[in-house]
Amino acid sequence: MFEDFLSRLAALKYDDVALWGKMTPQHMVEHLILAIQMSNGKLKYDCLSPVERLPALRRFLFSDRPLQKMFINPAIGPDLMKLRYKDIDEAKEKLREEISYYNKYFIENPYSKPTHMIFGELNKEEWDIFHKKHFTHHLSQFGL
Repeated sequence: MFEDFLSRLAALKYDDVALWGKMTPQHMVEHLILAIQMSNGKLKYDCLSPVERLPALRRFLFSDRPLQKMFINPAIGPDLMKLRYKDIDEAKEKLREEISYYNKYFIENPYSKPTHMIFGELNKEEWDIFHKKHFTHHLSQFGL
């Protein structure tokens, strides 16, 4: 599933300008890294959504509707996060590593349900759906 996204992401250059939002290319890649780490057990968050909203949020997740542009992630806030990697190439390599770990994680933990901060506990199939929607959202941010 990720190979298509990674091949499109390979075309992203450090100085590309977003069509919307304030993320730089490297901020976007590092943001994707954090989402993968949330799903591969490396980052742990509580679900911030009220329990009564989870059914509607999950219906949205499993729908064909795209993620909302300009959404402010409640764990990050409105400001850009500090960059962690020396350049976009290093960030892209780290993303590849985290995706590899994600695949390994679910082979070794097939019944695991890491918590997504908005959608709650998700199994591998549900995380795959989220990542497809999330990667599509951010690649479109840069016309990819």
